[in-house]
Amino acid sequence: MGGSYMKRVMIFIDGSNMYHNLMSSFGKASLDFRAFSLKLTGENRELVRTYYYNCPVDQYSNPVSYREQAKFFAILRKTDDLELRLGRLQRRLDGRTIEKGIDVKLAVDILTKAYKNQYDVAILISGDADFSQVVQEVKDMAKHVELAVFPNQRCFHLRTVADRILELNEEFMKDCWIS
Repeated sequence: MGGSYMKRVMIFIDGSNMYHNLMSSFGKASLDFRAFSLKLTGENRELVRTYYYNCPVDQYSNPVSYREQAKFFAILRKTDDLELRLGRLQRRLDGRTIEKGIDVKLAVDILTKAYKNQYDVAILISGDADFSQVVQEVKDMAKHVELAVFPNQRCFHLRTVADRILELNEEFMKDCWIS
């Protein structure tokens, strides 16, 4: 194969993790996901797709948040090269809710898309150490894995297994907000 080619990039975002880190780091979450994805991809690389994983909030127990999130999801659905992947919330006996299906969807997607050779570089936005083994498996398929982290995120296990760390600090994020 002669010459060079642009590396194909897929971005995998744990939406709940990202939202809470945006709010704690910057006090806002009004992100332009297209601009953000292109900036993460960088020059001389091709953005194939961004996958955003989240769960809809409960419509009945929190109708205001549900409506706000529905508007947000509608914006994401209209974003070029972004696919919204939804799980579900399950109510526990103590009344609190937990996300179901999100981690599995993300892990299955990052692994199967690597196996099908749909990307060269995966960029993961999550602080969940459970993804460490998934990242290692993807690397074992000769793929490059980058971890995008917020200023206050430790992510020790993910940091040690990732090929590259991208710092989502104020300087990086400055061109990514919705005006």
